[in-house]
Amino acid sequence: MALFRTQYPNLPRHPLVVCASLVENPMNLGMLCRTAEAFRLEALVLRELALARNRKFRQVAVATHQWQPVVACTAERLPQWLDDRRQQGYISIALDLRPEAVPLAEMRFPERAVLVLGRELTGIPPAVAAACDQAVVIPQYGVVQSLNVQTAAALAIYAYIGQWGMPPTSLARAPLE
Repeated sequence: MALFRTQYPNLPRHPLVVCASLVENPMNLGMLCRTAEAFRLEALVLRELALARNRKFRQVAVATHQWQPVVACTAERLPQWLDDRRQQGYISIALDLRPEAVPLAEMRFPERAVLVLGRELTGIPPAVAAACDQAVVIPQYGVVQSLNVQTAAALAIYAYIGQWGMPPTSLARAPLE
């Protein structure tokens, strides 16, 4: 286990960035951190790094904030930040209820992607949505037409992982017996 923890930071990560700059609830952010780390994603983007020190964030992140790369970008800077990622070869994808959004089951994720999450209750503001290259939606059939932001992100992340898999590593944990 010691070798695993020592080498863990050097293991490959998926080139998927989860942008949660618009998410405000520290518990949702902590759960997003936990999910991003579980799938070894490149980064989790928060509006400010201080959020990762919040007690509620840490309570649900369960120490994953120690392993998951976290970067900061304010909501005001988000359109420019997304443009900068585009210049680096990333495609930004809004997880949104827009009519033109591609249903999750039909989405072909680019390998280098930024998954943009909206605010709880109000979603993605028009200026941020306009800065995204694509949009994906999770079709729902109940009366309530939205999921908790962490749940929706986890579904989209899992769909991405299903398409791209995980590179093998020589430090994989032994199977449970």
